[in-house]
Amino acid sequence: MKEKIYFIPGLMTDERLWKRVIPFLEKEYEIVHIPIPKSFDFDEIIDILFNTFKEDKVNILGFSLGGYIASYFAITYPNRVNRLFMVAATPGATNEAEIERRKEKFAIIEKEGFGITYEKALSLVEEKNQQDEDLIQTIMDMFHDLGKETFISQLTSTFYRKDLFEDLIHLDIPIFIFYSKNDRLLNKKALEKLSSTKHEIVMISREGTSHNIPLEAPFEFATNIKKWMNYKK
Repeated sequence: MKEKIYFIPGLMTDERLWKRVIPFLEKEYEIVHIPIPKSFDFDEIIDILFNTFKEDKVNILGFSLGGYIASYFAITYPNRVNRLFMVAATPGATNEAEIERRKEKFAIIEKEGFGITYEKALSLVEEKNQQDEDLIQTIMDMFHDLGKETFISQLTSTFYRKDLFEDLIHLDIPIFIFYSKNDRLLNKKALEKLSSTKHEIVMISREGTSHNIPLEAPFEFATNIKKWMNYKK
């Protein structure tokens, strides 16, 4: 029987986020996509996940907001988690400036309407991938299909992030964090804190600006997932 990994997407992404990485993993693992539950409340979100997971212990991987949710689940229910992988994510709180910036997005939606332009989608990918039409279209399709209600729910939840750092570094399970060095969407202070503190979390950085690593660097991502699944503490 293949070992199972639960994949949680991020803000305005769905199972299409994994379409390029699954071919590198499906022979060895059963990949199960779990959408982010619709709630502003992280405690409610992880309780929904608690009842969704059928196994006593799970391998859990989260992208971006999903990475934060996966880490929140792991520190709240450590007896339910075998191993944790965060991609393009940190366990840090959202700072006040970022909260204000995100609140401004709501005002813009009310004024200009909901959506994502081709130019905005293009700006979210690495320069070397800007000719990849399928990549750009996938980002736009996920955003539009998930819609305004999901966007408001998911973005609002990020206002209530608390710092999970101390709890996370004391978990006795294999934890990997994989990120791009120049990802402008990452919490740099949280990364610095992780880099300058003694812990057993395996931190793997890649060159580049990509936030959407599962779509932009699927082979590299899959390689690190396999390392994580074989990693012994």
